[in-house]
Amino acid sequence: MHCPNCNRKDIGKIGSNQYYCWNCFIELSITDNKVHVHQVEEDGSLSSLDDLFGEEEQAAQW
Repeated sequence: MHCPNCNRKDIGKIGSNQYYCWNCFIELSITDNKVHVHQVEEDGSLSSLDDLFGEEEQAAQW
């Protein structure tokens, strides 16, 4: 799997269908074969970055 943001393979699994990119420090989750991208805020909450990516970039590629 490649990160849709930086296109690198430095992805680690942090939960069921949840992943973390160690290169650009974003969290990824997969539902219905679609990648949802989130930024981890200072307080630990997640902010969606889905509006920055198109349909092709959000398609889960294994």
